[in-house]
Amino acid sequence: MNFGFSVYFGLDNTKEENIKLLKDAHKLGFTRIFTSLHIPEANYDVLKVEVAEFFKLAKQYNMDIISDISPNTFSFLDLDDMDLKGLRDMGVKTIRIDFGYSEEEIVKMSKNKYGIQIQLNASTITKGFLENLDRFSPNYENIDALHNFYPRVGTGISEELMVQKNNMLHEKNIKVAAFVQSNNRKRSPMKDGLPTLEDHRDVNVRQASNHLFALKNQSVFIGDSLPSKDELKDLASLNPEAVELRINTLVDDEVCLRLLRETYSSRVDSARDAIRAAESRLILNNDKIKAINTVDKEYGDISIDNEGYMRYMGELQILTTNQKSDDRTNVVGFILQNDFYLLKYINNGKKFYFRKIN
Repeated sequence: MNFGFSVYFGLDNTKEENIKLLKDAHKLGFTRIFTSLHIPEANYDVLKVEVAEFFKLAKQYNMDIISDISPNTFSFLDLDDMDLKGLRDMGVKTIRIDFGYSEEEIVKMSKNKYGIQIQLNASTITKGFLENLDRFSPNYENIDALHNFYPRVGTGISEELMVQKNNMLHEKNIKVAAFVQSNNRKRSPMKDGLPTLEDHRDVNVRQASNHLFALKNQSVFIGDSLPSKDELKDLASLNPEAVELRINTLVDDEVCLRLLRETYSSRVDSARDAIRAAESRLILNNDKIKAINTVDKEYGDISIDNEGYMRYMGELQILTTNQKSDDRTNVVGFILQNDFYLLKYINNGKKFYFRKIN
């Protein structure tokens, strides 16, 4: 439940472009597809022809098709209202409940026998809505959530609101996903991008997705019509369970560079002056770290303790304060300043890893 893309039949892309996008994404490990079947601007004569072929191929790939539904959706697909078996047979594995259904109806759908997942609108969720769901005893194992995207400039939600909504959903063990925009072909008619967070408008896929994972979204979708192959690769290469930090290195020591290629957990007993890697001392494999570049340390620098620190040798830290030089500590690299904002999310066991830029 990590990487997804979006398809809007009868809108911007040709049938051939949509099929190529599906094949490219599948090869890169994408498992989820979001589609909307009630876009006012779509050409429905075209849409109806393309949907069946696309859904058939996605079903062969065992990909999770997510479709927002309304009573009109079933009519469009020539299905009876709430024919979940018919949706499943077409390849739809998840239905996104956007409007038109009560809490009792949603709970009933969560207990369907066809293996269809129910998806809530994470951006509009409220405490009262979840309390009403609880009254009817939903099957939460069959429910997840996806935030809205926002085509109009200035209407995307804030980070603070996303965190609030995600916390409410995570209390119910509901997994949450959100959208980033593509900068390759933006969806009609606005063509201003389809991000969830307004902060992400015109931000590249990799940086925006990394931020969403840092905010504890378990899955990210590219919202716009035709992401580039590089954008697909960028999203597919991220670790959804960790924060990626871009760095420049300052040393050539192979032991230190090896340690910089690992993924770490931040210690739960957070230090005042640094983010400490929980595992770095444990993976030395009897290697020795000699003193090198033992200079003054600044905010965002990465340090590794050398053999002068004895049993602390191999201790890796990201400095969150300026510190004087210490002959026992090597300054091996630094976080790019544009990624400083990510450091506040790395605490209480949150995982992180580095991407070398220089």
